[in-house]
Amino acid sequence: MATLQSIANVEELEDLLSQPTDGVIKTLGRLEGDIIVLGVAGKMGPTLARMARRASEAAGVRRRVIGVARFSDARQQTELQSHGVETIRCDLLDEAAVAALPDAPNVVFMAGMKFGSTGQEALTWAMNCHLPAIICKRYPRSRIVAFSTGNVYGLTSVVGGGSLETDAPNPVGDYAMSCLGRERIFEHFSRRLGIPMAMIRLNYACELRYGVLVDIARRVWAGETVDCTMGHLNTIWQTDANAMTLEAFDHVASPPRLLNVTGPELLSVRDMATRLGALMNKRVAFSGSESPTALLANATQALRLFGPPSVSVEQMLRWIADWVMRGGPSLGKPTHFESRDGKF
Repeated sequence: MATLQSIANVEELEDLLSQPTDGVIKTLGRLEGDIIVLGVAGKMGPTLARMARRASEAAGVRRRVIGVARFSDARQQTELQSHGVETIRCDLLDEAAVAALPDAPNVVFMAGMKFGSTGQEALTWAMNCHLPAIICKRYPRSRIVAFSTGNVYGLTSVVGGGSLETDAPNPVGDYAMSCLGRERIFEHFSRRLGIPMAMIRLNYACELRYGVLVDIARRVWAGETVDCTMGHLNTIWQTDANAMTLEAFDHVASPPRLLNVTGPELLSVRDMATRLGALMNKRVAFSGSESPTALLANATQALRLFGPPSVSVEQMLRWIADWVMRGGPSLGKPTHFESRDGKF
């Protein structure tokens, strides 16, 4: 993967993002039963579901991989089906509709609300806290790998190496607080019903159409000023985030296993912008000065379990710069990584 100089188009990109690692193939070779991906229509869901399908086939395991979402974009549903992922349209807040979903011993929970949460706080809390209870009641005998976020930690010292899973949460704003609420609801049902779970505290999966490095690259290419107030970040290539998530089925537990999933490096926004500027032959204008704190996670535990990411930061920068300069499409969803007040 990392030897590619350029990614030609969306088809090639999504093929790369869904390419299973050896670790995923081994995990899904051991795993028993079907996999259902709830909230499959988000940024990561389609390629994660395709990876699960491809890994199962590579391992010689026959199973259903089922993707569930509202599918407001019907093309996404058709595309998933063309790659062997079964799809079901469902409003996951509709308890009767959830009750009608097929049984599956393995659940990936990707549903939630972040963008637009400011101004829709009630819906944010319903999606992030009420929905997990619905799912736990529906799948009390399944293994659940659920997405969370590093935002539950709040800001931490740049010199501290990033927040650890053992650190006390300190969420800021409705989004982060509701995400901690999501974790607490899952934990409650895990303890009460003995559901084995893993919580994926993800810090910024990145591909070519979305991610913190893409946000910076597009600003550099457009000649916009890059704000350095939120001066540091973590990120990980989406293939590796997908792989670690699926491999987490090997490590589910009750109470839930917490896993920070991100890259190993502490990255400087100023340095990332400068390197992108050099690749794009653009001068970079900066504003603000680096704060001593940022939203940072320490992924030592996950890296020990799953190994290092397959794609380096340098490779990501080269691919992203090339994609942006060629006018490659964007998902149109900025990460708002620079937000320090918890508003999204």
